[in-house]
Amino acid sequence: MIRADMITTVGRTYLTSNIENDEYSYPKAFTAASLTFVPIRNSAGRAFEKLDIRFVKDNITVLIETKPNFTKSDEEQLSAYVEYEKALTGNKTIAILANTANNNIKVWRGVVSEGDYMSKETALRSMDEYVDFYTSKINDKEKVMQNTYKLNELLHRHSVPEKLRSQFVGTCLLALKNGLEYSTPSLTAAQIRARIKEVLEDLLNSDINKAEKLALLNRNVLGDQYIRQLTIAAFREILKFIEDNILPFINDKSTSGQDLLNLFFVTFNKYVGKADKNQAFTPDHITDFMSKITGINKHSVVLDPCCGSGSFLVRAMTQALDDCATAAEQDKVKKNQIFGIEFDENVYGLATTNMLIHSDGNSNIRQGSCFALADWIKEAKPSIILMNPPYNGQRIHLPQTYVSTWARDKKEDPSKGLYFVKFIADTLNSINHQAKLAVLLPVACAIGTSGEISRLKNEILEENTLDAVFTLPSDVFHPGASASACCMVFKIGIKHSDVSNPDTFFGYCRDDGFKKKKNLGRVEQIDPITNKSRWSEIEKRWIDLYRNRQAKPGESAVHKVSGDDEWLCEAYMETDYTKLTEDDFQKTINDYLAYLVREGRTYES
Repeated sequence: MIRADMITTVGRTYLTSNIENDEYSYPKAFTAASLTFVPIRNSAGRAFEKLDIRFVKDNITVLIETKPNFTKSDEEQLSAYVEYEKALTGNKTIAILANTANNNIKVWRGVVSEGDYMSKETALRSMDEYVDFYTSKINDKEKVMQNTYKLNELLHRHSVPEKLRSQFVGTCLLALKNGLEYSTPSLTAAQIRARIKEVLEDLLNSDINKAEKLALLNRNVLGDQYIRQLTIAAFREILKFIEDNILPFINDKSTSGQDLLNLFFVTFNKYVGKADKNQAFTPDHITDFMSKITGINKHSVVLDPCCGSGSFLVRAMTQALDDCATAAEQDKVKKNQIFGIEFDENVYGLATTNMLIHSDGNSNIRQGSCFALADWIKEAKPSIILMNPPYNGQRIHLPQTYVSTWARDKKEDPSKGLYFVKFIADTLNSINHQAKLAVLLPVACAIGTSGEISRLKNEILEENTLDAVFTLPSDVFHPGASASACCMVFKIGIKHSDVSNPDTFFGYCRDDGFKKKKNLGRVEQIDPITNKSRWSEIEKRWIDLYRNRQAKPGESAVHKVSGDDEWLCEAYMETDYTKLTEDDFQKTINDYLAYLVREGRTYES
């Protein structure tokens, strides 16, 4: 393929200038940006400085190096350009070797490494399609949700219990992704289970907790009596459905693929039994938002002390890997910078599987109570904490020193999860380690101005800062849990009273562009005018207001607060009267009348 055809295919509109002798000059670009250019050289001492073709759209850069043949040296050269691009712009990259003698290409999403190589990419695409490698595809998400619903019905028909379904399907998905063969006629169900176990052993080969995790998956999944009773026909039907209707949507080499995988786990866990309804699995777009507002990058050390299925850890890893310029940096992130703790043994198995699907050794995920792992947390020294603690923690979930302060008839955590924040903050403050913490908590924690919640709010602010609070949609966990939640952001190790601190930012984020849809939960919507995801535009708006600490009527407020105050935007935000409608007025009247009925009062009284 000739150069002109390559430019036409990707899009001349996005072709960048700064050309010397028909090539893009990185030394010249670094000088223009007032940066020092340090050339990367090959073993012969040759410096790599000029790229053949470069395209940019938004924060995505496509790099094309043309060659008559592909050699390992060419990959080293292309890898150098990815490093330059990261240092110059910080953009996410698509790196391509294009053959000038034929139409052959090699494509990497991210760094030029075996892990990021996209073997199925055999033809050049448009720039918009390459941007899609890093963005969510709404229609695909909805399709996965529809297929997950059908899979749930299939598992129900074959008597697989609700509480087992997510872990079983995740284990099957992991095995299929890694080449499980199950269609040979002579195979028995027991032999398929044995083959799945072999896949798990290979994947956990370098994991120091291998034996523990294998024992857990064998006991709770492969060895479960309901899985052992599956006939070979039923087992094959389930595996075939997953292979045909779930696996094609899972691409762990793209951000959209990782979004879809998290969506799969979250969607599937909407079908748990009533006993598990208090487990609020965080929607993927909220994990994405919290990862962005905390500024996760390749240097971040991330901890989720209540990691559940691992959605925060996967999202954090995705964002950190996208910031990496080399395979070595990616390996460092996976091995040394992602930490998780999960109390529930079954859910811990789900987190292990989730991280394995994302090609991570997951050796830094522990099963147990975060309160018993304080020393481990101190050793990790996380710079970012993302968490969604249990809101109705039982006595067994919390330390005895705290439980002993409860009233004798109290069965659930009176702090609604706020104690988890206090514990993590105290743990890090004990070693004088500063960090940023973003947590999902029920609105009751934000509006509480008395009792246990008020006491903890004041104690937290003695050594830490309340940086921001975002009011989230009231049905954000629908249909899994009914809690109305907010996202609080704290700066750990910086006193709230510090005079250099800006006032707390409050965001009113009730509308995230998602709508309820029967059997599918909350579904992302497309703007009919722009034909883009409503959420992507809304998220950008939320983040911009927060970063600029901007007060906007009807959207946000900036206010100085103490532990005795309400921590919610509604208490401080000005009303935008230009957006009020007759429907808003009628809804307010209806709500007031409903309140009078509930209270047994009349209008006159």
